[in-house]
Amino acid sequence: MERIYLDNNATTIVDPRVKEAMDPFFCRQYGNPNSLHGFGTEVHPAMRLAMDRLYAGIGAADDDDIVINSCACEGNNHVLLGVYFDLIRQGPRNEIVTTQVEHPCVRNACAFLESLGAKVTYMPVNGDGIVDAGTLRRHIHPDRTALVSVMWANNETGLVFPVRELAEVCRENGVLMHSDAVQAIGKVPVDVASVPVDFLTFSAHKFHGPKGIGGLFIRRGLKLTPLLHGGEQMGGRRAGTVNVAFLVGMGLAMEMAADNLAYEDSTVRRLRDRLEDAILAIPDTLVVGRRELRTPNTILASFRGIEGEAMIWDLNAAGVAASTGSACASESLEANPVFVAMGIDDELSHTSIRFSLSRFTTAEEIDRAAAVIRRSAERLRAISSTYDSVR
Repeated sequence: MERIYLDNNATTIVDPRVKEAMDPFFCRQYGNPNSLHGFGTEVHPAMRLAMDRLYAGIGAADDDDIVINSCACEGNNHVLLGVYFDLIRQGPRNEIVTTQVEHPCVRNACAFLESLGAKVTYMPVNGDGIVDAGTLRRHIHPDRTALVSVMWANNETGLVFPVRELAEVCRENGVLMHSDAVQAIGKVPVDVASVPVDFLTFSAHKFHGPKGIGGLFIRRGLKLTPLLHGGEQMGGRRAGTVNVAFLVGMGLAMEMAADNLAYEDSTVRRLRDRLEDAILAIPDTLVVGRRELRTPNTILASFRGIEGEAMIWDLNAAGVAASTGSACASESLEANPVFVAMGIDDELSHTSIRFSLSRFTTAEEIDRAAAVIRRSAERLRAISSTYDSVR
């Protein structure tokens, strides 16, 4: 059975060219880059090239910083805890403003900071599932807000937030702005030269790079207390020996992600819409968010009368990989928090399935997956004790 992978918002295949670029740095050029001998210094050109690709990929300037870390989860915690130590604990600014639909690593880090005495305001989303500039203006307070943290694109719905407008509101009020761009890199343009965010985070494995490496952009001149303490790597911003092989892979993956944006917006979007049309042809089915407001690869669908977990098992048995939402929260059986924040009824909040494509997804896979989804919906509704009662 040929398997079909439609869970690319959870992780992506490493592009074969990325894997090939990484290979020499495992068993041939394996020196510690901080060593002074030839084994260490010979990896420096590859590291510089990788960093140049990262800077170019997000439009960072030479005097900005990109801190290499393990993933965006680490980067997000670094920003939130760093701002807590640098600003909130010192006072008088003691507030973080974020949204009700952030990734769990942001929401849970904020909850931890609340336990330390920080005030956190969770902005609601509007009917389109996003936070607009007007909502931020009503919640930001120049005298007490230390940081605004809003994702660039939602990991479950794919909805893209108006980050430029939100960052401009922050600038007007003298407040720092952070954006988790994990689900945006490689899907929509991300340019910190034109979007005035102060901090931005990303993970390589979301754009066909390796797992276990990511980056934190820090705008020039900004202080941020390190999360990890030890050596002087990353200019003292993040201790720990840099994983050269993974850095090389992430740099190339970033360059390729930027180069493939037009393909994402045309071919991947067309395939996504093809699958979405097939899903919406199934009765009593809802897709969250208008197509034009979402990343070109993402569908969050709800099938009334069907438990999301039950459909996931059906799809998996047929070789189709999808998810009930964020992979980082996939063991939770609570109602989908994004649905709850958008005011979608509780019954539908338990029936959501996320399908997410990549540039490796084919038209044949989409057609086969659509047939599997329809068969699953028909089978599960035929044995459902609740479907007829909720119609």
